[in-house]
Parts: sequence; C-alpha cells; structure tokens
Amino acid sequence: MIFWLIAATGAALVSMLLMRALWRGATAPVPTRAEHDLQVYRDQLTEVEREVARGVLSDADAARVRTEISRRILAADTARADVIQSGAQPSKLMMGVIAAAMIGGSLALYMWLGAPGYGDLALRDRIAFAKELRENRPSQANAQASLPPAPTMADLSPEYAALLTKLRETVATRPDDAQGQTLLAQNEARVGNFAAAATAQSAVVRIKGADASVEEVASYAELLVLAAGGYVSPEAEAVLRAVLTRDVENGTARYYWGLMLVQTGRPDQAFKMWDGLLRRGPKDAPWIEPILAQIEPIAEMAGVNYTVPEIGGGALRGPSADDIEAAEDMTPAQRMEMIGSMVEGLSERLATQGGPVEDWARLISSLGVLGQTDRAQAIYDNALDVFADDPKALDEIYRAGERASLAQ
Repeated sequence: MIFWLIAATGAALVSMLLMRALWRGATAPVPTRAEHDLQVYRDQLTEVEREVARGVLSDADAARVRTEISRRILAADTARADVIQSGAQPSKLMMGVIAAAMIGGSLALYMWLGAPGYGDLALRDRIAFAKELRENRPSQANAQASLPPAPTMADLSPEYAALLTKLRETVATRPDDAQGQTLLAQNEARVGNFAAAATAQSAVVRIKGADASVEEVASYAELLVLAAGGYVSPEAEAVLRAVLTRDVENGTARYYWGLMLVQTGRPDQAFKMWDGLLRRGPKDAPWIEPILAQIEPIAEMAGVNYTVPEIGGGALRGPSADDIEAAEDMTPAQRMEMIGSMVEGLSERLATQGGPVEDWARLISSLGVLGQTDRAQAIYDNALDVFADDPKALDEIYRAGERASLAQ
C-alpha cells in the first residue's frame, strides 16, 4: 500500500509541474510582429532627433516625419493590444488529460509491466530462496508419478511390438548384459517410454562401472530428465555433476545443468552457461535449438540486453569465473576436480592448436591455483618464447606468472 501511495504522489507532483509549465507558457507575453514594429518606429524617432541636431533635417520636415511615425506607432500599439487580449489560454480539458495520463497511465503501465503485490527481494534473499528451492524440490520418483502413463504397445506396429516384447523378455533374463540393456534403452526411448529407458541406461552405467563412457552417463542423465517431463530432479543433477566432473565441456550435461538452474531460480547462471554453448557450437548440436527457443526470456530474467551470437563463433576456453560460479554448490574436492578437467582440456588444445595469449595466461593462473607450480613454470617459460616479439602479450604473461607466484 505504501508503494502505491508513493507512486501516486510522485505522478501527481509531476502532473502539477507540467500543468504549471503549460499555464505559464500560455499566459507569458510572446514577442509579436507589432512589438517589433514599435521598436523600429521608436528607433526612427530617435534618428530623426539626431538628424535635426546635426542640421541635416529641417524643423518642418522633422515635424512631418514625427507625425507619420507617431501615427504608425499608434497603429502598431493597437494591433499589439488586440493580440494580447485574444491570446491563447491554457485548456482546462488538456490539463485534465495530462493529469489523467500521468497518474492513471503510469499506474496502468506498472500493472502491465510490474509485479503488483510482489514484495521487494534483495539479491541475497533471491539467492537464498533459489538455494532453498533447489534443496527442497521433488524427487525423480515423485516427478515421474505425477506424469501420465507411458505409451502402450497398441500404438506400435505388430512387428515392432513383438520385437520390443522379445527384447524386454530377453533382457529380463540377462540383467547384466550391457549390450542388451543398451539396446533396450534405445528402443524404449524411441517409443517414448523414457522411464523404462532410464532404468535400462542406469543398468548400463552400473554394469560398466568406471568403464562407462562420458556419453553413456550423459545419456542416462538425459533420460532421467525426459522421464520426469523435462524436470531436472536431484537424482538427475547428481548424474550431471558426475558427467561435468569428467568432462566440463560436455554439451548435453551443460544444457541440462543450465535447465536445472532455470528451474531453481538462477537464470543468471543458466544464461552464462547456455550463451557459452551457443558460442561454442557446433550449429548442428542437439542442444542448440532448445537453447535458441529459451535463451531470450532467460536473458531478460537475468537482466541482460541480449543479442543471439553467431553459433559456434567462439570456443570455450578453459576455466572461467562463470564456470566456477556455476559449480559453487560442489564440494571443494569436486570443484577442484572439475577445474582440473577444464585445465587439461585447455592445455591439450594449446599444445596441439595453439591459441591467443589470454588462453596461455588463463592456463598459467589455473595451474597456480591447482598447486601445479612446476608445470605452470614450464608453460610460462614456453609462453615467453612464443610471444617474445609481442610486448603487450608478454605483459599479460608476466601478470599471470605473478598470480601463480612463479620465478621471473
């Protein structure tokens, strides 16, 4: 209620100032053609007196000229009086329209763009609310239970239904057959039975253990999300974290991690992650279209005036502040493992493809954070040779060496 009183009072004060300016502008004297003529005639009278004083003009001629100029002055003064008397006066209707537009229009605009009744939340409170939302969100089982039943076999052709039934029966008798579970997960997903597909893919990951590939674990996380109707549950989050710990650049995991951040009140972090995916590409990656369909409203929620970048226009370059911030909920050991994975990817890229000085500086600083001083020193010395002819680049390398406490 206090907000509405303050807003209405502010609009009323502004309206009063506008109406006051309108009234004063309408009633204030405005120079007219008649006033200009009057000034000219007065100047002419003065000039006549000077001409008489110099003896250039006789008294008789001067009297005749004064009479003519005086006649013109009277005519101009009469015209000026008529203009003043018929001058425009401020319209009360117009002032009323202005007041209504200012007060009613501003309140209506807030009702449309604002959030009436929504309490003010500081950034710290919003972050705390998002953390609470994330910690207390529904489980995978509850999310799946709230969805409609999976598609039935009646929707399939008789031949395919028979093959799928046979595959299910075979896998049921051989639960530790990784190849059979993989085929079952693929076919269950193909028919839209994502819960069964996630169960089969879980078995694949369980059977292979440490030998399960990053793609297989990421596929399991994706099937969990699909089985929950697009919702990223705590169980799916745990699987995504395992993927990112092994491969921080995994596109599937980064997309769904961003989706989880959106669902738990952190569109700011989600935007940074999705924007990075768009810039990295490639254009035909499966996560590009879903991100393009969602990122603009997410950017607006994050308070970013966003223009979609060129897809694949920039590679993801090692550990950044945004990546570390997005992983702030991890344990210190998990976070260091994640950063280590990112550093390895950056190091391999620089060793095989090279890169700009910013990447070299980032790698040196990151190795210093990880405590790998000897390795950081070796890369630092190598960078000095690579950029020996570029003083500006050398300055950045020197600063990176200082941050990593290296010998210089």
